[in-house]
Amino acid sequence: MTADVPERPLIPQPPATVAALRQAVTRIMPSALPAFAKELEEALEQACQESAFGPLWSFTTRWSIHVQIHRQPKVAARFRELEDLAAELDDREQIFAVTSELGRILDDAFEAIGLRKR
Repeated sequence: MTADVPERPLIPQPPATVAALRQAVTRIMPSALPAFAKELEEALEQACQESAFGPLWSFTTRWSIHVQIHRQPKVAARFRELEDLAAELDDREQIFAVTSELGRILDDAFEAIGLRKR
């Protein structure tokens, strides 16, 4: 299913800033812009209420991971395929295998943006 998907990243991984992430989302997954805007608004509101940067850091981290995965067409296609498969499975061993692979993709994305090292 992922054979016809390009292997090269669509864009370089952007810095974890709101502006750079918004630009990346606009280029590689414009349909996600409403979710981006909504989550940004929620993060800003929470940051103001708490007088803390944690909600903004969480927002930029979440979207950096999202961009890291989706800027790579093969990885994004496999991720979506695994998510769909996980929703259909009943067998515990199959669920474990699928969620383990999803976890590896997420671990690789965290490592790629410099947040987790293996």
